Amino acid sequence: MDEHDYLRHDGLALGALVAAGEVTPAELLALARARARAVNPTVNAICAWVDDHADRRVGEELSGPFAGVPFLLKDLHQDLAGTPTSNGSRALAGVVATSTSTVVRRWLDAGVVVFGKTSTPEFGSKGVTEPVLFGPARNPWDPSRTPGGSSGGSAAAVAAGVVPVAGASDGGGSIRIPAACTGLVGLKPGRGLVPFGPDESEPLSGLATHGVVSRTVRDTAAMLDVLVGADAMSPFAPGVPAGSLLAGLGEGPGRLRVGFTTRCALRGTPHPEAVRAVERAAELLVGLGHEVEEVAPPHDDRRLGRDFLTIWFVHQAVEVARIKRAYGVGDGAFEPDTVLMAALGRSFGAVELEAAQERRREHIAALAGFHERFDLLMTPTLGEPPVRVGALDTPAVLRAVAGGLVRVGGSRLLRLGGAVDQVVERNLAWVPYTQLANVTGRPAISLPLHRTAEGLPMGVQFVGRLSAEGVLLRLARQLEEAAPWELPVVAGSHGAVVGQRPT
Repeated sequence: MDEHDYLRHDGLALGALVAAGEVTPAELLALARARARAVNPTVNAICAWVDDHADRRVGEELSGPFAGVPFLLKDLHQDLAGTPTSNGSRALAGVVATSTSTVVRRWLDAGVVVFGKTSTPEFGSKGVTEPVLFGPARNPWDPSRTPGGSSGGSAAAVAAGVVPVAGASDGGGSIRIPAACTGLVGLKPGRGLVPFGPDESEPLSGLATHGVVSRTVRDTAAMLDVLVGADAMSPFAPGVPAGSLLAGLGEGPGRLRVGFTTRCALRGTPHPEAVRAVERAAELLVGLGHEVEEVAPPHDDRRLGRDFLTIWFVHQAVEVARIKRAYGVGDGAFEPDTVLMAALGRSFGAVELEAAQERRREHIAALAGFHERFDLLMTPTLGEPPVRVGALDTPAVLRAVAGGLVRVGGSRLLRLGGAVDQVVERNLAWVPYTQLANVTGRPAISLPLHRTAEGLPMGVQFVGRLSAEGVLLRLARQLEEAAPWELPVVAGSHGAVVGQRPT
């Protein structure tokens, strides 16, 4: 097998070749490493290498649907015992994990060969991947653009052909945003379906979940089959799918009622490419026999955005305080934006936090009312095409003023001065559609159904009701067959590799 053959296969296909004895795990690992060496200087996706573990792994007897398939973990909450997990932060650089996360153990049980970790913004707190610790990750379609965040490193690596599927996680869009930026499939499972043990139970008040980004729907389905189910640290036992999600892809989704909107209070006028992405998807759906109707947004997205960030800021404050206590570091070990977010989090009182948590009921009720009429809500995944690297940097003046107020304990003055509104507008306006699924705990998927006039990917998002993962995946498979997507053209060790459909 050469590099071109490697790029032609998705994860399941590579696993099948290993099982048939047509290629060895060691050969696949060598191809993945060669591809990584060729493209990582451009995309800066991989931030750590796990060579000793990978070399031992390929010498073992591997089994499972992804036996021998090269794999990358996200450098955030996906621990492999004996290797560092930095969470994108200088404060944790070099801190070695003492245990293996449940999801990582399940991936290993499925046969993958982990050989590296992918970059993430500090604590996964942004929709772009530009940590000070590792520098910005870049989009294989256009290296001047972001691959999104917070799973931007994983998305860049998959889109560039290093691996067919990689670990990801999503606390406010962090699987779907990078998938949309890089032309991949990105499914956020419903709340609690994938566990966070053994060191955590349900971080970020249940907003976050693990998953993957992949080039094919069937890899995403098979990976969710691998991951679902509670562990000893789960706060509740979720309703797992009745059967294999992968096996269910052949059934078809049936005739679905889909309500779509591009409107958003955080943006005003929708970006033309976001509108075109949804209109094209609507045409595809109608052609496939589905019922499609334009609707008003079912929820108050501005209120939801503020509630989401209230929860997020308080979480950042708790996390920063915990790390300071555990490792004896000060504010200088964190990025200025993280210090600012933590300060804003400390400015919220217990009543304000509880009010934001309680209003989740209102957002859930609004979406549940929508789902009484429609099977799926369809929106753009991104508010605009992938932004340029550095475009969302906090302005120097705001950073200086905010830093001064933080140092003198004036974080509440930041809120009175409109800092929260500025953060909402600046960080959510380009990705305003994804937080709904996290706040409500519903499953959602981004599919690469549109390319802009400049040739950049633009994903389309579908949000389902509780336990709709199977419906989302079956529809995704139908759309994948009706409108196949391609990989970008990225320079490799044998010259430019033309994007092609994985088998």
